[in-house]
Amino acid sequence: MKQLYDRILAIRGSLITIRTKKAGLGELALVEKANGTSTLASVVRFDEDLASLQVFESTRGISTGDQVSFLGKSMTASFSGKLLGRRLSGKGDPIDDGPAIVGEEVEVGRPSFNPINRTVPKSQVRTNIPMIDVFNCLVKSQKIPIFSTAGEPYNELLMRIANQTDADVVIIGGMGLRFDDYQAFIDNADTSGSMQKTVMFIHKATDPLVECLLVPDMALAVAENFAREGKDVLVLLTDMSAFADAIKEIAITMDQIPSNRGYPGSLYSDLASRYEKAVEMSGSGSITLLSVTTMPGGDVTHPIPDNTGYITEGQFYLEGGRINPFGSLSRLKQQVIGKVTREDHNDLANTMIRLYADSKKANERKSMGFKLSKWDQKLLRFSGLFEENMMNLRVNISVEEALNLGWQLLSDCFLVSEIGMKKAFTDKYWPKEK
Repeated sequence: MKQLYDRILAIRGSLITIRTKKAGLGELALVEKANGTSTLASVVRFDEDLASLQVFESTRGISTGDQVSFLGKSMTASFSGKLLGRRLSGKGDPIDDGPAIVGEEVEVGRPSFNPINRTVPKSQVRTNIPMIDVFNCLVKSQKIPIFSTAGEPYNELLMRIANQTDADVVIIGGMGLRFDDYQAFIDNADTSGSMQKTVMFIHKATDPLVECLLVPDMALAVAENFAREGKDVLVLLTDMSAFADAIKEIAITMDQIPSNRGYPGSLYSDLASRYEKAVEMSGSGSITLLSVTTMPGGDVTHPIPDNTGYITEGQFYLEGGRINPFGSLSRLKQQVIGKVTREDHNDLANTMIRLYADSKKANERKSMGFKLSKWDQKLLRFSGLFEENMMNLRVNISVEEALNLGWQLLSDCFLVSEIGMKKAFTDKYWPKEK
Protein backbone atom coordinates (compact mmCIF):
# COMPACT_ATOMS: atom_id res chain seq x y z
CA MET A 1 0.00 0.00 0.00
CA LYS A 2 1.39 3.40 -0.96
CA GLN A 3 2.10 5.75 1.90
CA LEU A 4 0.63 9.23 1.46
CA TYR A 5 2.29 12.43 2.63
CA ASP A 6 -0.12 15.32 3.03
CA ARG A 7 2.34 17.99 4.09
CA ILE A 8 4.73 19.76 1.71
CA LEU A 9 7.21 21.70 3.82
CA ALA A 10 8.55 24.02 1.11
CA ILE A 11 8.04 24.93 -2.53
CA ARG A 12 10.97 26.61 -4.24
CA GLY A 13 11.25 26.99 -7.97
CA SER A 14 10.48 23.55 -9.39
CA LEU A 15 11.44 21.80 -6.12
CA ILE A 16 9.23 20.65 -3.27
CA THR A 17 10.42 19.37 0.11
CA ILE A 18 8.75 16.77 2.32
CA ARG A 19 9.80 14.87 5.46
CA THR A 20 10.41 11.15 4.85
CA LYS A 21 13.00 8.39 5.29
CA LYS A 22 11.26 5.82 3.11
CA ALA A 23 12.16 7.06 -0.38
CA GLY A 24 15.18 6.43 -2.57
CA LEU A 25 17.27 8.76 -4.67
CA GLY A 26 15.73 9.01 -8.12
CA GLU A 27 12.45 7.46 -7.00
CA LEU A 28 9.31 8.79 -8.65
CA ALA A 29 6.45 10.33 -6.72
CA LEU A 30 2.97 11.47 -7.66
CA VAL A 31 1.86 14.90 -6.50
CA GLU A 32 -1.94 15.17 -6.43
CA LYS A 33 -3.16 18.75 -6.63
CA ALA A 34 -6.31 20.10 -4.99
CA ASN A 35 -7.88 20.75 -8.42
CA GLY A 36 -7.86 17.02 -9.18
CA THR A 37 -4.84 16.98 -11.50
CA SER A 38 -1.51 15.37 -10.71
CA THR A 39 2.11 15.59 -11.76
CA LEU A 40 5.21 13.46 -11.39
CA ALA A 41 8.25 14.37 -9.32
CA SER A 42 11.60 12.71 -8.71
CA VAL A 43 13.78 12.63 -5.57
CA VAL A 44 16.98 14.59 -6.23
CA ARG A 45 18.44 15.16 -2.75
CA PHE A 46 18.30 14.03 0.90
CA ASP A 47 19.20 16.08 3.95
CA GLU A 48 18.70 13.83 6.99
CA ASP A 49 14.90 13.18 6.94
CA LEU A 50 14.13 15.90 4.38
CA ALA A 51 13.69 14.88 0.74
CA SER A 52 13.80 17.36 -2.14
CA LEU A 53 11.77 16.40 -5.21
CA GLN A 54 12.07 17.85 -8.70
CA VAL A 55 8.60 18.42 -10.14
CA PHE A 56 8.30 17.47 -13.80
CA GLU A 57 5.89 20.25 -14.64
CA SER A 58 5.39 23.69 -13.18
CA THR A 59 4.78 23.91 -9.42
CA ARG A 60 1.93 26.32 -10.20
CA GLY A 61 -1.21 24.99 -8.54
CA ILE A 62 0.68 22.95 -5.92
CA SER A 63 -0.05 23.87 -2.31
CA THR A 64 1.55 22.75 0.93
CA GLY A 65 -1.51 20.61 1.69
CA ASP A 66 -1.35 18.50 -1.48
CA GLN A 67 -0.74 14.77 -1.22
CA VAL A 68 2.51 13.11 -2.29
CA SER A 69 2.82 9.34 -2.80
CA PHE A 70 5.97 7.45 -3.83
CA LEU A 71 5.69 4.94 -6.67
CA GLY A 72 8.53 2.63 -5.65
CA LYS A 73 10.35 2.92 -8.99
CA SER A 74 12.60 5.31 -10.85
CA MET A 75 12.04 6.85 -14.28
CA THR A 76 11.57 4.34 -17.10
CA ALA A 77 11.29 4.43 -20.87
CA SER A 78 8.96 2.21 -22.88
CA PHE A 79 10.92 0.19 -25.43
CA SER A 80 9.63 -1.66 -28.47
CA GLY A 81 10.26 -1.79 -32.20
CA LYS A 82 7.29 0.53 -32.64
CA LEU A 83 9.43 3.40 -31.34
CA LEU A 84 10.90 3.84 -34.82
CA GLY A 85 9.41 6.84 -36.55
CA ARG A 86 8.05 8.31 -33.32
CA ARG A 87 8.57 11.65 -31.56
CA LEU A 88 8.48 11.76 -27.78
CA SER A 89 8.94 14.28 -24.96
CA GLY A 90 11.67 14.15 -22.35
CA LYS A 91 9.31 12.04 -20.22
CA GLY A 92 8.79 9.59 -23.05
CA ASP A 93 5.23 10.71 -23.83
CA PRO A 94 4.24 10.86 -27.54
CA ILE A 95 4.18 14.37 -29.00
CA ASP A 96 3.33 13.32 -32.56
CA ASP A 97 -0.39 12.63 -31.98
CA GLY A 98 0.32 8.91 -32.22
CA PRO A 99 -0.73 6.16 -29.79
CA ALA A 100 1.03 5.53 -26.49
CA ILE A 101 4.15 3.36 -26.71
CA VAL A 102 3.48 -0.11 -25.29
CA GLY A 103 6.53 -2.22 -24.58
CA GLU A 104 9.20 -3.20 -22.11
CA GLU A 105 9.78 -0.74 -19.28
CA VAL A 106 13.50 0.14 -19.34
CA GLU A 107 15.07 1.96 -16.41
CA VAL A 108 16.90 5.11 -17.46
CA GLY A 109 20.21 6.22 -15.98
CA ARG A 110 21.60 2.71 -15.63
CA PRO A 111 25.36 2.13 -15.17
CA SER A 112 27.61 2.07 -18.22
CA PHE A 113 28.04 -1.19 -20.10
CA ASN A 114 30.34 -3.82 -18.57
CA PRO A 115 33.89 -3.13 -19.90
CA ILE A 116 34.58 -6.89 -20.11
CA ASN A 117 31.99 -7.23 -22.86
CA ARG A 118 33.22 -4.25 -24.89
CA THR A 119 35.21 -4.77 -28.08
CA VAL A 120 37.98 -2.61 -29.52
CA PRO A 121 36.52 -0.11 -32.05
CA LYS A 122 37.56 -0.95 -35.60
CA SER A 123 34.71 0.01 -37.94
CA GLN A 124 34.06 3.33 -39.66
CA VAL A 125 30.71 5.11 -39.46
CA ARG A 126 30.34 6.67 -42.90
CA THR A 127 28.80 10.14 -43.17
CA ASN A 128 29.69 11.12 -46.79
CA ILE A 129 31.16 14.36 -45.38
CA PRO A 130 34.82 14.57 -46.52
CA MET A 131 36.00 16.62 -43.52
CA ILE A 132 34.86 13.74 -41.31
CA ASP A 133 35.33 10.63 -43.44
CA VAL A 134 38.76 11.60 -44.82
CA PHE A 135 40.42 13.65 -42.11
CA ASN A 136 38.82 12.66 -38.79
CA CYS A 137 36.92 9.43 -39.21
CA LEU A 138 33.91 8.75 -37.04
CA VAL A 139 34.42 5.28 -35.59
CA LYS A 140 31.71 2.90 -34.44
CA SER A 141 31.20 3.20 -30.62
CA GLN A 142 33.03 6.56 -30.53
CA LYS A 143 31.86 9.44 -28.36
CA ILE A 144 32.71 12.79 -29.91
CA PRO A 145 31.31 16.33 -29.64
CA ILE A 146 30.87 19.12 -32.16
CA PHE A 147 32.25 22.28 -30.54
CA SER A 148 30.46 25.27 -32.00
CA THR A 149 29.35 28.82 -31.34
CA ALA A 150 25.74 29.92 -31.48
CA GLY A 151 24.55 30.56 -35.02
CA GLU A 152 26.67 27.89 -36.67
CA PRO A 153 24.75 25.24 -38.70
CA TYR A 154 25.36 22.43 -36.20
CA ASN A 155 21.79 21.10 -36.36
CA GLU A 156 21.98 21.05 -40.16
CA LEU A 157 25.22 19.06 -39.84
CA LEU A 158 23.52 16.56 -37.55
CA MET A 159 20.68 16.22 -40.06
CA ARG A 160 23.17 15.49 -42.85
CA ILE A 161 24.77 12.79 -40.75
CA ALA A 162 21.39 11.32 -39.78
CA ASN A 163 20.37 11.14 -43.44
CA GLN A 164 23.59 9.57 -44.73
CA THR A 165 24.79 7.30 -41.94
CA ASP A 166 24.81 3.55 -42.46
CA ALA A 167 23.64 3.00 -38.85
CA ASP A 168 20.54 0.83 -38.38
CA VAL A 169 18.85 3.22 -35.93
CA VAL A 170 19.23 6.98 -35.41
CA ILE A 171 18.12 8.49 -32.09
CA ILE A 172 17.93 12.28 -31.89
CA GLY A 173 17.87 13.94 -28.48
CA GLY A 174 16.99 17.63 -28.63
CA MET A 175 17.40 19.87 -25.56
CA GLY A 176 16.19 23.45 -25.34
CA LEU A 177 15.17 23.49 -29.00
CA ARG A 178 13.33 26.40 -30.54
CA PHE A 179 10.19 25.30 -32.33
CA ASP A 180 11.68 26.03 -35.77
CA ASP A 181 14.70 23.81 -34.97
CA TYR A 182 12.35 21.03 -33.82
CA GLN A 183 10.25 21.37 -36.97
CA ALA A 184 13.41 21.32 -39.11
CA PHE A 185 14.36 17.89 -37.72
CA ILE A 186 10.87 16.59 -38.54
CA ASP A 187 10.86 18.05 -42.06
CA ASN A 188 14.35 16.72 -42.73
CA ALA A 189 13.51 13.17 -41.63
CA ASP A 190 10.32 13.19 -43.71
CA THR A 191 12.03 14.60 -46.80
CA SER A 192 15.08 12.33 -46.64
CA GLY A 193 13.06 9.20 -45.92
CA SER A 194 15.03 8.47 -42.74
CA MET A 195 12.06 8.82 -40.36
CA GLN A 196 11.36 5.08 -40.32
CA LYS A 197 14.70 4.38 -38.65
CA THR A 198 14.64 7.47 -36.42
CA VAL A 199 13.43 8.06 -32.86
CA MET A 200 13.25 11.60 -31.45
CA PHE A 201 13.23 12.66 -27.81
CA ILE A 202 12.54 16.39 -27.79
CA HIS A 203 12.68 19.04 -25.07
CA LYS A 204 11.64 22.43 -26.37
CA ALA A 205 12.75 25.66 -24.73
CA THR A 206 9.25 26.16 -23.30
CA ASP A 207 9.03 22.68 -21.74
CA PRO A 208 9.69 21.93 -18.04
CA LEU A 209 13.37 22.06 -17.10
CA VAL A 210 13.52 18.54 -15.70
CA GLU A 211 12.60 17.08 -19.09
CA CYS A 212 15.81 18.58 -20.47
CA LEU A 213 17.76 16.44 -17.99
CA LEU A 214 15.82 13.32 -18.99
CA VAL A 215 16.40 13.55 -22.76
CA PRO A 216 19.96 12.05 -22.86
CA ASP A 217 19.00 9.31 -20.40
CA MET A 218 15.88 8.41 -22.37
CA ALA A 219 17.74 8.38 -25.68
CA LEU A 220 20.62 6.28 -24.35
CA ALA A 221 18.38 3.80 -22.49
CA VAL A 222 16.47 3.11 -25.71
CA ALA A 223 19.73 3.01 -27.71
CA GLU A 224 21.18 0.38 -25.39
CA ASN A 225 18.18 -1.90 -25.90
CA PHE A 226 18.38 -1.54 -29.68
CA ALA A 227 22.11 -2.33 -29.46
CA ARG A 228 21.40 -5.46 -27.41
CA GLU A 229 19.22 -6.61 -30.31
CA GLY A 230 22.28 -6.42 -32.57
CA LYS A 231 21.61 -3.03 -34.16
CA ASP A 232 24.17 -0.29 -34.75
CA VAL A 233 22.74 2.86 -33.19
CA LEU A 234 23.81 6.46 -33.79
CA VAL A 235 22.76 8.86 -31.01
CA LEU A 236 22.75 12.57 -31.89
CA LEU A 237 22.40 14.99 -28.95
CA THR A 238 21.89 18.74 -29.30
CA ASP A 239 22.67 20.82 -27.30
CA MET A 240 24.60 19.45 -24.31
CA SER A 241 25.19 23.03 -23.13
CA ALA A 242 21.43 23.30 -22.54
CA PHE A 243 21.64 20.07 -20.53
CA ALA A 244 24.51 21.42 -18.40
CA ASP A 245 22.72 24.75 -17.89
CA ALA A 246 19.66 22.84 -16.62
CA ILE A 247 21.89 21.04 -14.11
CA LYS A 248 23.29 24.40 -13.03
CA GLU A 249 19.84 25.94 -12.57
CA ILE A 250 18.59 23.06 -10.43
CA ALA A 251 21.80 23.05 -8.36
CA ILE A 252 21.33 26.77 -7.63
CA THR A 253 17.74 26.12 -6.56
CA MET A 254 19.00 23.44 -4.15
CA ASP A 255 21.59 25.89 -2.69
CA GLN A 256 24.51 23.71 -3.77
CA ILE A 257 27.93 25.33 -3.45
CA PRO A 258 28.94 26.21 -7.03
CA SER A 259 32.24 25.29 -8.62
CA ASN A 260 33.63 26.85 -11.81
CA ARG A 261 31.42 29.70 -13.16
CA GLY A 262 28.45 28.62 -11.10
CA TYR A 263 28.29 25.02 -12.37
CA PRO A 264 28.17 22.28 -9.71
CA GLY A 265 31.24 20.20 -8.94
CA SER A 266 29.40 17.15 -10.29
CA LEU A 267 29.39 18.51 -13.87
CA TYR A 268 32.20 16.20 -15.04
CA SER A 269 30.54 13.05 -13.72
CA ASP A 270 27.12 14.23 -14.95
CA LEU A 271 28.52 14.49 -18.49
CA ALA A 272 30.72 11.39 -18.28
CA SER A 273 27.90 9.12 -17.11
CA ARG A 274 26.10 9.90 -20.38
CA TYR A 275 29.04 9.88 -22.79
CA GLU A 276 30.37 6.58 -21.43
CA LYS A 277 27.25 4.83 -22.76
CA ALA A 278 28.96 4.74 -26.17
CA VAL A 279 29.94 1.10 -26.71
CA GLU A 280 30.48 -1.70 -29.19
CA MET A 281 29.12 -4.86 -27.60
CA SER A 282 30.85 -8.16 -28.13
CA GLY A 283 28.67 -10.28 -30.38
CA SER A 284 25.96 -7.65 -30.56
CA GLY A 285 25.32 -4.07 -31.68
CA SER A 286 26.87 -0.70 -30.91
CA ILE A 287 26.13 2.85 -29.72
CA THR A 288 27.97 5.75 -31.36
CA LEU A 289 27.42 9.12 -29.71
CA LEU A 290 27.78 12.46 -31.51
CA SER A 291 26.77 15.57 -29.58
CA VAL A 292 26.73 19.34 -29.98
CA THR A 293 28.33 21.58 -27.35
CA THR A 294 27.86 25.29 -27.96
CA MET A 295 30.64 27.39 -26.45
CA PRO A 296 29.54 30.75 -25.01
CA GLY A 297 31.54 33.38 -26.86
CA GLY A 298 33.53 30.65 -28.56
CA ASP A 299 35.39 30.04 -25.28
CA VAL A 300 36.77 26.50 -25.31
CA THR A 301 37.91 26.93 -21.68
CA HIS A 302 34.28 27.29 -20.56
CA PRO A 303 33.45 24.50 -18.06
CA ILE A 304 31.13 22.62 -20.44
CA PRO A 305 33.53 22.12 -23.41
CA ASP A 306 36.48 21.93 -21.02
CA ASN A 307 35.00 18.99 -19.10
CA THR A 308 33.67 17.42 -22.30
CA GLY A 309 37.14 17.38 -23.85
CA TYR A 310 38.49 15.22 -21.02
CA ILE A 311 35.71 12.65 -21.48
CA THR A 312 35.34 12.27 -25.23
CA GLU A 313 37.58 10.86 -27.95
CA GLY A 314 38.30 14.00 -29.92
CA GLN A 315 36.12 16.81 -31.22
CA PHE A 316 34.92 18.53 -34.39
CA TYR A 317 35.26 22.33 -34.43
CA LEU A 318 32.54 24.03 -36.45
CA GLU A 319 33.64 27.53 -37.48
CA GLY A 320 32.39 29.76 -40.28
CA GLY A 321 29.99 27.07 -41.47
CA ARG A 322 32.83 24.58 -41.94
CA ILE A 323 34.58 21.90 -39.92
CA ASN A 324 37.97 23.40 -39.04
CA PRO A 325 40.66 20.78 -39.82
CA PHE A 326 43.20 22.30 -37.43
CA GLY A 327 41.12 22.16 -34.25
CA SER A 328 39.32 18.93 -35.06
CA LEU A 329 40.59 15.55 -33.94
CA SER A 330 39.37 11.96 -33.87
CA ARG A 331 41.48 9.94 -31.45
CA LEU A 332 40.15 6.66 -32.86
CA LYS A 333 40.72 7.37 -36.55
CA GLN A 334 43.93 5.33 -36.58
CA GLN A 335 41.78 2.27 -35.90
CA VAL A 336 40.26 2.49 -39.37
CA ILE A 337 42.43 4.69 -41.63
CA GLY A 338 44.39 2.46 -43.99
CA LYS A 339 42.94 -0.64 -42.34
CA VAL A 340 39.29 -0.65 -43.30
CA THR A 341 39.80 2.21 -45.75
CA ARG A 342 42.20 2.49 -48.68
CA GLU A 343 45.96 2.17 -48.14
CA ASP A 344 46.67 5.75 -49.29
CA HIS A 345 44.14 7.29 -46.89
CA ASN A 346 46.49 8.38 -44.11
CA ASP A 347 49.28 9.74 -46.32
CA LEU A 348 46.86 11.59 -48.59
CA ALA A 349 44.97 13.19 -45.68
CA ASN A 350 48.19 14.31 -43.98
CA THR A 351 49.58 15.76 -47.23
CA MET A 352 46.45 17.78 -47.97
CA ILE A 353 46.31 19.21 -44.44
CA ARG A 354 50.04 20.06 -44.55
CA LEU A 355 49.64 21.92 -47.84
CA TYR A 356 46.47 23.66 -46.62
CA ALA A 357 48.36 24.83 -43.53
CA ASP A 358 51.14 26.17 -45.77
CA SER A 359 48.52 28.00 -47.83
CA LYS A 360 47.43 29.91 -44.72
CA LYS A 361 50.97 31.26 -44.39
CA ALA A 362 50.98 32.19 -48.07
CA ASN A 363 47.69 34.02 -47.57
CA GLU A 364 49.23 35.99 -44.68
CA ARG A 365 52.13 37.02 -46.93
CA LYS A 366 49.63 38.13 -49.56
CA SER A 367 47.61 40.18 -47.05
CA MET A 368 50.80 41.97 -45.92
CA GLY A 369 51.68 42.94 -49.48
CA PHE A 370 54.68 40.66 -49.98
CA LYS A 371 55.51 39.47 -53.47
CA LEU A 372 54.23 35.94 -53.89
CA SER A 373 56.40 33.15 -55.26
CA LYS A 374 55.14 30.61 -57.78
CA TRP A 375 54.90 28.14 -54.89
CA ASP A 376 52.75 30.57 -52.91
CA GLN A 377 50.44 30.95 -55.89
CA LYS A 378 50.10 27.18 -56.18
CA LEU A 379 49.28 26.96 -52.47
CA LEU A 380 46.61 29.64 -52.75
CA ARG A 381 45.00 27.90 -55.73
CA PHE A 382 44.99 24.63 -53.79
CA SER A 383 43.47 26.38 -50.77
CA GLY A 384 40.52 27.67 -52.81
CA LEU A 385 39.86 24.27 -54.37
CA PHE A 386 40.25 22.49 -51.04
CA GLU A 387 37.76 24.76 -49.27
CA GLU A 388 35.19 24.47 -52.05
CA ASN A 389 35.48 20.74 -52.74
CA MET A 390 36.40 19.31 -49.32
CA MET A 391 35.43 21.74 -46.55
CA ASN A 392 32.05 22.74 -47.96
CA LEU A 393 29.46 20.90 -45.86
CA ARG A 394 27.20 20.57 -48.90
CA VAL A 395 29.66 18.13 -50.51
CA ASN A 396 28.11 14.66 -50.40
CA ILE A 397 30.46 11.91 -51.62
CA SER A 398 31.73 8.56 -50.32
CA VAL A 399 35.16 8.24 -48.72
CA GLU A 400 36.51 6.51 -51.85
CA GLU A 401 35.25 9.32 -54.06
CA ALA A 402 36.72 11.87 -51.64
CA LEU A 403 40.14 10.20 -51.77
CA ASN A 404 40.08 10.21 -55.58
CA LEU A 405 39.03 13.87 -55.48
CA GLY A 406 41.95 14.63 -53.16
CA TRP A 407 44.41 13.19 -55.65
CA GLN A 408 42.75 15.20 -58.42
CA LEU A 409 43.07 18.47 -56.45
CA LEU A 410 46.76 17.80 -55.83
CA SER A 411 47.41 17.06 -59.52
CA ASP A 412 45.54 20.22 -60.55
CA CYS A 413 47.81 22.43 -58.43
CA PHE A 414 51.19 20.71 -58.04
CA LEU A 415 53.73 18.55 -59.77
CA VAL A 416 54.01 15.01 -58.44
CA SER A 417 57.54 15.80 -57.26
CA GLU A 418 56.34 18.73 -55.12
CA ILE A 419 53.97 17.03 -52.72
CA GLY A 420 56.42 14.78 -50.85
CA MET A 421 54.45 11.53 -50.89
CA LYS A 422 55.56 7.92 -51.22
CA LYS A 423 56.40 6.96 -54.78
CA ALA A 424 54.40 3.75 -54.43
CA PHE A 425 51.27 5.79 -53.79
CA THR A 426 51.88 8.43 -56.47
CA ASP A 427 52.62 5.73 -59.05
CA LYS A 428 49.33 4.02 -58.23
CA TYR A 429 46.93 6.89 -57.54
CA TRP A 430 48.29 10.02 -59.28
CA PRO A 431 45.78 10.89 -62.03
CA LYS A 432 47.02 9.92 -65.45
CA GLU A 433 47.05 12.63 -68.11
CA LYS A 434 44.43 12.12 -70.77
